[in-house]
Amino acid sequence: MSERRHIPQDFDPTGPETFDSAFGLYDELRQRCPVAHTDALGGYWALTKYKDVERAASESETFITSVQNVVPKIAFTGRRPPLHLDPPEHTPYRRVLNPLFVPERMRALEPVIRRIVIELIDPLVARGQGDICKEFGAHMPVRVFGEWMNLPEDQVETLRVAGADFVHAVEAADFELMKPTSLRLYELARDLIARRKKEPMDPAIDITSALLAARVDGQPFADELILGTVRQVLVVGIVAPSVVIGSICVHLSRHPDLQHKLRAEPELIPAALEEFLRLYTPYRGFARTANRDVEFGGREILKDEAIALVYASANRDEDVFPDPTQFILDRPNIRDHMAFGRGPHQCAGMNLARLELRIAFEELLARTSHFDVNGEVLVAKIPEIGALSVPLTIKGR
Repeated sequence: MSERRHIPQDFDPTGPETFDSAFGLYDELRQRCPVAHTDALGGYWALTKYKDVERAASESETFITSVQNVVPKIAFTGRRPPLHLDPPEHTPYRRVLNPLFVPERMRALEPVIRRIVIELIDPLVARGQGDICKEFGAHMPVRVFGEWMNLPEDQVETLRVAGADFVHAVEAADFELMKPTSLRLYELARDLIARRKKEPMDPAIDITSALLAARVDGQPFADELILGTVRQVLVVGIVAPSVVIGSICVHLSRHPDLQHKLRAEPELIPAALEEFLRLYTPYRGFARTANRDVEFGGREILKDEAIALVYASANRDEDVFPDPTQFILDRPNIRDHMAFGRGPHQCAGMNLARLELRIAFEELLARTSHFDVNGEVLVAKIPEIGALSVPLTIKGR
């Protein structure tokens, strides 16, 4: 934080939480103090209203990510494009990433994802119980990402363990542990790059080969930025799906009528998932830093002060989404939700995320007649929000 002034603390984001309490805090802040400041986690401003979050996410020339992109600040080991770069520097990396998530590529992955989902769900159903996050959600996206990235089989388990260790360190705010766990992911990235240099794959289906083949004004990407991009891609898509899956299962356990409706009418699942993504946005939000003094809601934020864009709050803003805490199928403006961010840093992998979630719930509901939470729900800490552990009793068909 800037040392130019003292700012009163409006809230404390570090207290103990339940599944509902963080959302309750943001509901309260939107009413009492929609542009809020805290000294915790290095000090930052929290934007909780939709219009403010949208502004900061969209105006990339003022609100930059190259200083800090999450709260708490956790990048210690070099820049990781595209998230750590601002337009226009980030744009060539997005041009490489985006084609690998087009609908045609996702359709090709669908049978593979369905096989993975079934292999992981069937043992839980047969046993009649299990932790949907730890035994399903923690494994499914890693295996799917391994397929999307064409990882050798030995690297998939390495990614699962190293990724889980890194996320645990982040959630525990254990900065000493973050560094070695992040370095393990860098080693994984280096090994993958070395393999692709030796045996390139088709850039149309392989992100590492595409990065190595890319040219900007006739020049390749710098080696350290290719490494940073592969490192970023390795971990970014393996946490959020598990948190969302756990949160949806909590909701469906609380609302058995909706659970049975979606089981009876699976064609409603895609629309339901959009409302679930609004309600249970897996990241509280990403960070920006203003490169000049700005004002939100009558409060001045000075140049270089960290700003959290609280997507999880914006998606429950009553000014945009009436009855925001209620699940409403086919909301007229549901496509306005910001579960995947907004602006030039909107999630490149959102098509893959939607596909994973759709198949996961198609198969979970098709293979069960009912499931219910049967133990304590453990919740994720900043920067995620939602369920981290959800023990279920599961009744098969």
